[in-house]
Amino acid sequence: MTVRQAGRKNHGVRERVEVSRDLVLRRWAVRDAASVRAAFADPLMREQTGRPIVSPEDAERADEWEGGSAFAFAVVDGASDGVLGHVSVGAVNRRHSVGWVSYWTTAAARGRGVASLACRVLARWAFDEAELFRLELGHRVNNPGSCKVARAAGFSVEGRQRQKLAYDGIRYDVELHARLSTDPEPLAAASRPVAVAPPVSTRACT
Repeated sequence: MTVRQAGRKNHGVRERVEVSRDLVLRRWAVRDAASVRAAFADPLMREQTGRPIVSPEDAERADEWEGGSAFAFAVVDGASDGVLGHVSVGAVNRRHSVGWVSYWTTAAARGRGVASLACRVLARWAFDEAELFRLELGHRVNNPGSCKVARAAGFSVEGRQRQKLAYDGIRYDVELHARLSTDPEPLAAASRPVAVAPPVSTRACT
């Protein structure tokens, strides 16, 4: 997988990563506002976040980017610039070089390898440019789709956090995954993501 150098700003880290003709990771922009609102109009998406996300600024957390404590990318179609999803590394602990990964994709993008490829690219970016050593992520144990993405992106299972999350009065266990900068690169998927239309509805992966 070749990632072209582009959009390098803010202390040497790129704000745009061109993965292929069909897939680009870029910093969220004002023009994405309608796509973000459409994504989180879905109740299944709203329950995945602790605060409302109604604008690119909410998704991007710009103040945290500038401070180096969180970095969020829109995952977009390389040709149309339509939003396919979101990947981010946040809760960055500089002392220990650790960050927390999260992601979501649109309904139209699912099943095409978009999330796993974007997550792999984000991890490599976080190791090489944000200078992190360990990345963590977690998903509810009843979310096999998110588990599949994590494994495909090279995140190994490390354990279970009992009844960590609560939705509608029900508590859920969370499976914890992690990837180290010294871990081998995961095998690439057999086929690359294809261009898809912008979403009408979405569902969170984490």
